[in-house]
Amino acid sequence: MTPNGTGQSYSYSLFSRHDFSAFWALFTDNLINLIVLSGICQFVFQMPAEIVYGRIVPGAAVAILAGVIVYTLLAKRVAERDGHDVAAMPYGISTPVMFVYLFGVIGPIYWSTNDPVLAWQVGIGAGFIGGIVAGLGAIIGPFLKRITPRAGMLGTLCGIALVFIGTVPLAQVFVDPLIGFASLIIILWGLVGRFRLPFNIPAGLLALIVGTVVALGIGKSTITVDGMGFYPPLPYIGDLIAGIQHLFANPELFLVLVPVQIYNFIETMNNVEAAETAGDRYPVATCQVTDGVGTMIGAVFGSPFPTTAYIGHPAYKRMGAHSGHVIGVGVVIPLAAFFGLLAFLNNLIPVAAAAPVLIFVALSLITNTAHSVKPAHMAAVTIAMMPHVSSFLMVKWGSLMGALGASGVEGLPRLGDEALTAALLQQGAHFTGHQALSQGAILTGLIWGAIVADVIDKRFRTAAGFALAAFVMALVGIIHSPSLQWPTFSHISIGYLLAAGFLFLYPMLHKDEDLENHAVVTDEVQPERAG
Repeated sequence: MTPNGTGQSYSYSLFSRHDFSAFWALFTDNLINLIVLSGICQFVFQMPAEIVYGRIVPGAAVAILAGVIVYTLLAKRVAERDGHDVAAMPYGISTPVMFVYLFGVIGPIYWSTNDPVLAWQVGIGAGFIGGIVAGLGAIIGPFLKRITPRAGMLGTLCGIALVFIGTVPLAQVFVDPLIGFASLIIILWGLVGRFRLPFNIPAGLLALIVGTVVALGIGKSTITVDGMGFYPPLPYIGDLIAGIQHLFANPELFLVLVPVQIYNFIETMNNVEAAETAGDRYPVATCQVTDGVGTMIGAVFGSPFPTTAYIGHPAYKRMGAHSGHVIGVGVVIPLAAFFGLLAFLNNLIPVAAAAPVLIFVALSLITNTAHSVKPAHMAAVTIAMMPHVSSFLMVKWGSLMGALGASGVEGLPRLGDEALTAALLQQGAHFTGHQALSQGAILTGLIWGAIVADVIDKRFRTAAGFALAAFVMALVGIIHSPSLQWPTFSHISIGYLLAAGFLFLYPMLHKDEDLENHAVVTDEVQPERAG
């Protein structure tokens, strides 16, 4: 109990009546990830149901439970430290990293060996090692948060929100519009418009119910108990060791693993910054260690997939949530996983009914960012979003080529083929440029957002520092390259070096009045530095 600034003592309540609405949003977010990863593992990589529902899903649930416990205790500590209500950090399987692990680690092992068990073993080995890398982000996380402009950190999150959390679910709504529209209009009414629904029923819950009822009515949802049973979480130490040994025997997999985990701890840092803009100041290092350790615990219990503090805290804060929504997920997800209910829900709830909740999360994050940075910095936010559009295009182009191959088209060139690239360019599709932007998109977005924000604020040396950091990362393949490499000069890396030199030297050679940004309102409040 601490004073709240009014002379009265303050005590944080873990539960708020608004947590019920927030729970359905966060639960749906986690549920969709678990449904997607279980479906891909079972039907694309041919993993038996015993591994998918008996090991991977329970292991993911244990990881989620571990993180929920930490973030609940952390929310209580932060609330009592600052003397006001806070929303606990949302937590679960990292969506972008999940896809990288599926198709960058597990997939290549399965396709080269046709052994789904080995693919799973390598997956949990990669998850454990990746958790160590993610946790090490705590060493440099606070420093990065201190020097990085808020517009850069939030802008790159907005890019992810726009294309992957917003646009993709919106497309899913339009795939099944009868189901999707019924759910979407309730979300827009109750969560975006914030209008009262009958009997104060949470909008997220009502949207799922209505969407599912419509799906049952038109035959696009089924009620079945197939896959239900008791799946207790167990440690798989032997399988974990076998997976780690295979990783070290095939070190090229680290070229996928390390960059994506750097992405993961940067994402955590950005999400902590988003929470701070909503008024909740969490320690970034503690969050990064929590995410790394949670991932390692999940790997021990059979889940290859990294956990992270989720995008979307401002949405839950806006809803008035405390910690109950996170606690609810920490209870319901493990129960569903341990008793095989995920298979039941997978068949019952259509994606189009759940997708509108993610659309709301995307809208909230982008809207909150627009309110938390000064107007001049919206240019920085905008450029930070752009690499994620390229990332989206690369994913969809890859899906198109895969679909053509699966439909029986023969003699297809691979993406990146010289003749295909030239043909795409003729049609106005700049493949090589989008490919370069997509590789390390979150870091690229953060860097360019930071450079633009620092130039606007006349922090030229700091901007030069970010350009120099980008030069080093491009040199070794962390960005603009498919994998890590020995230092290799390219036109992109040299371009960053030239930009750094210009930003550092040009201001020294010109008068102050030549460097005045006349578009900035002089009495505008300067943005707070992160931290």
